[in-house]
Amino acid sequence: MAYELTIEPLGQTIEVEDGQTILDAALRAGIYLPHACCHGLCATCKVQVTDGEVDHGEASTFALMDFEREEGKCLACCARLESDTVIEAEIEDDPDAENLPVEDYSGEVVRIEDLTPTIRGIWLKLDRPLHFQAGQYINLEIPALGGQSRAFSLANAPQEDNIVELNVRIVPGGLVTTWLHANLEVGEKLKLTGPYGRFFVKKSANLPLIFMAGGSGLSSPKSMIEDLLNNHCELPITLVYGQRNRAELYYHDAFTALADKYPNFCYVPALSHEAEGSGWDGARGFVHEAAKAHFGNDFRGNKAYLCGPPAMIEACISTLMQGRLFERDIYMEKFFSAADASQQLKSPLFRNI
Repeated sequence: MAYELTIEPLGQTIEVEDGQTILDAALRAGIYLPHACCHGLCATCKVQVTDGEVDHGEASTFALMDFEREEGKCLACCARLESDTVIEAEIEDDPDAENLPVEDYSGEVVRIEDLTPTIRGIWLKLDRPLHFQAGQYINLEIPALGGQSRAFSLANAPQEDNIVELNVRIVPGGLVTTWLHANLEVGEKLKLTGPYGRFFVKKSANLPLIFMAGGSGLSSPKSMIEDLLNNHCELPITLVYGQRNRAELYYHDAFTALADKYPNFCYVPALSHEAEGSGWDGARGFVHEAAKAHFGNDFRGNKAYLCGPPAMIEACISTLMQGRLFERDIYMEKFFSAADASQQLKSPLFRNI
């Protein structure tokens, strides 16, 4: 049985299927509700029910306390309707957001490449084109693992055809990433849902861009930079990308070629554990250290986009702020597993990330 959900202050009413969460229904209707963990643990998606009844599902009693339930609050990622319902939510008005509806796709693996010893590139041909903003991600479902799914950033620039690229780093003990590295073969059929996320270039700001990435966090910056250059962006664009050693530094030649081709694009690779005497003549150290040296510890007048491990992101935030770039000009995307979500989800330096 379907119910009607009215979302204020938009005044928009959508249909919610039996068993469907408020968040899923909203995203599929092209309405973005703030969210993060999607496991009922972080409280980012908390909304106010002003009329109607909901089942709170698996919402944590820490993220949604008993008195909040009594006040009519719920977590959109867990809550399911039990009647026609009205909610009030904090709707972000972002001039750069396309607010694309989330849809389901099926795809066939057409190419697999080991980009590094720990990162595998996977190319999927979808049943139809996926319209997304560079920087967004998808949820990939693995039928062979009973429908287990994980989030992966789209590494290709938005395009008209139906090929998408994912860069998957193997996580020790990780069920899905281990299967994708050890068992996935060309011809395999997979399912995905998307696009998700509010990580995209703030083009309307018309300011120089700094991308800071580490590990497989290169996926989103790669997509965003290629999209900007494909669309003839003339603003200064800098990519500071860090890995442990040269073997892990993937797409190095491709970014070097882009830097040679486009005078407004600067590529700064940095290696933190490269052996001495290896012949590496680029920066040594971590991403935030390389960025600080490159910009002379002055990041004013830029927009910064961060992708990578939590420790890298925290170090980059501190460095950017010490160099006089502050919250309004720093953006990032983080993925959370159910285990991660119970830990600290937000930077202690930020109110809203």
